[in-house]
Amino acid sequence: MRYRIGFNGYSVKFSPFEDGRLAVASSQNFGIIGNGRQHVLQMTQTGLQEVAAFDTRDGVYDCAWSEENENILASACGDGSIKVWDVAAPPDVNPLRSLEEHTREVHSLSWNLTQRTLFLSGSWDDSIKLWDVNRPTSLSTFVDHTYCVYGAVWNPAHGDVFASCSGDCTLKVWDLRQPHPTLNIPAHQHEVLSTDWCKYNDCVLATGSVDKSIKIWDIRSPQREVTSLQGHTWAVRRVLFSPHAENVLASCSYDMTVRLWDVAAPEDALLQVWEHHTEFAVGIDFSMLSEGLLASTGWDEMVVAWGEREDPRSA
Repeated sequence: MRYRIGFNGYSVKFSPFEDGRLAVASSQNFGIIGNGRQHVLQMTQTGLQEVAAFDTRDGVYDCAWSEENENILASACGDGSIKVWDVAAPPDVNPLRSLEEHTREVHSLSWNLTQRTLFLSGSWDDSIKLWDVNRPTSLSTFVDHTYCVYGAVWNPAHGDVFASCSGDCTLKVWDLRQPHPTLNIPAHQHEVLSTDWCKYNDCVLATGSVDKSIKIWDIRSPQREVTSLQGHTWAVRRVLFSPHAENVLASCSYDMTVRLWDVAAPEDALLQVWEHHTEFAVGIDFSMLSEGLLASTGWDEMVVAWGEREDPRSA
């Protein structure tokens, strides 16, 4: 299924509650200047249909569904704000909150899987903030990175642990009970744009970098990567472990491809290459509710949802 959103896509996220529902973060003019829009799409028998859209004064770079309420959605905005929306509420009620503590673009959001009112934001002001969706101010601020924070993501098994990646080329692991990182890994020689935890092994992380590589890390032996996956020809924008298979990882890149990898087979790791985007591919997600279903978005204004055994160009 394909849908043109009219803005440049930045992030796509499947709902954890409703099968086939997608949130898409987008921006005008490639996110450089102009407005943003938070879209909500639904897969139907006739294709993807927009069921809600919320306009913002600046670009929207990421989004995250609440893990507690199926209608609550947060957007990371280029003006440093985080907007919280109620998809089921009338337009005059939204946004429910505008959280305005970051001083530069908010680039990533991650909702806690166990403490389900909490979420993280990572910003180009070099900081990470912890929020409770029911409170108007942040609970904590984590400052140790020395350049833009591109990603901050919760550990899937431990609700007090998260990882972050940055333009300072590091991967850091944090514990909410500690003010400073518990682990600091010089992960790449260039900016680290994305990181994700393995859903089946809470000691394993992936990183994607401007250096075009993907690295797999085991935090019990952080001296060097377990595996390095090569194949992308431009910067790796996003990496994401499958919720259905321990060894499967997806990635998307400025080389306009979406790729699927088997991290347990480094000699023959590349499972699939999809070339359905005609501009930078910057957002990807797996459906938690439908095994084998993926979605991606990019600067070509397209959102595509397809089964991993399908050709997304004809989806």
